[in-house]
Amino acid sequence: MSSKTKSTIKKLNIHGQPSWRFASDKVEAFLTELGGELGPIAFNLKGKQIQPYSIAPWAEEKEAAELIPILQALRGDFFCMPFGGNATPWRGEKHPVHGDTANMIWHLESISEQAGRVCLHASIETQSRPGRVDKRVFLKTGQTAVYSQHTLTGLKGPMNLGHHPMLHFPDEPGCGVISTSPFLYGQVFPEAFERPENKGYSCLLPGAEFTSLAEVPMANGGKADLTRYPARRGYEDLITLASDPSLPFAWTAVTFPKPRYVWFSLKDPRILRETVFWISNGGRYYAPWSGRHTNVMGLEEVTTYYPYGLAESARPNPLSKKGFPTVLQLSAKQPLVVPYIMAMAAVPAGFGRVKDIVPTRDNQAVQLKSDSGSSVTVPLCLDFLQASAGWP
Repeated sequence: MSSKTKSTIKKLNIHGQPSWRFASDKVEAFLTELGGELGPIAFNLKGKQIQPYSIAPWAEEKEAAELIPILQALRGDFFCMPFGGNATPWRGEKHPVHGDTANMIWHLESISEQAGRVCLHASIETQSRPGRVDKRVFLKTGQTAVYSQHTLTGLKGPMNLGHHPMLHFPDEPGCGVISTSPFLYGQVFPEAFERPENKGYSCLLPGAEFTSLAEVPMANGGKADLTRYPARRGYEDLITLASDPSLPFAWTAVTFPKPRYVWFSLKDPRILRETVFWISNGGRYYAPWSGRHTNVMGLEEVTTYYPYGLAESARPNPLSKKGFPTVLQLSAKQPLVVPYIMAMAAVPAGFGRVKDIVPTRDNQAVQLKSDSGSSVTVPLCLDFLQASAGWP
């Protein structure tokens, strides 16, 4: 086993942010010191380097230093605790947008290598609600997967939280095909997500319920197909899907037919109860967005009542009243482990939409099945989604 600590690892300036690099033979990743944001990430698929995640267009502008920390670093995937805007205090707690975990300086503990695995370990001591969060991100030799694990220690009380991965789609309408595991309930953000008086625009019908991503009500009376993206340039929208907790794992996937690859994520739906789609296609005309944050979709795995924040998620709300939990109860005596997997795979021509993701018998791989009838097998350590598993 080899291990490098912060005293021997140099921070690199990556798209305007001091970051730590770690890599395997199939994945190269960077973690920002500010906000612990994971990106860029490059996957080696059949000799091609694919970087699917977005980086804010203002990342290297001088004005970025004046933004709140989360927007300074905005990229890739980051851990939110609490998730959302958090404009309303909760029992004396005042949290920043998406919480301390997305805004504070993270401290590098180590980057270690052991038995074909690389692990970056970083930590913070939270302030808005005192406690500790340990972030471990694993890469495994021969796998095009990123295993993220956050361990929450010493924190007590209700908490909404989750992952915030953001994909940047090629600038070609409908080039990405989006699918998820079966969900129990789907709804558009309950009110106008963006407002013209604030130089923001949305097009989905506020509060509309739906059972299919292919038919989501629009404010103009039509239906939007959220399974194809980019679409609806000039608008910013948000929806929530309630995951099925009876599934062994839940998944979200995007097929890119022309370059022939799939991005997908896996979660434990008993820990991360909902999936939020943040559909960002140039609908914010105020700074720093200025209509230039386009072709981005956040496919966010969370337990929360939309992006309102802790107060709204901890109190009874329309989603929790339907039986879908919007917070987790943290115990100061029992750490909570939040596992999450993101991965990529090359697929054959004509692969199509991901219809299902199923484990192999030994749980050492998953099979991506498409609606065209073809399938691919991807090496993956599914046991990682069990909180006690630790290393993949």
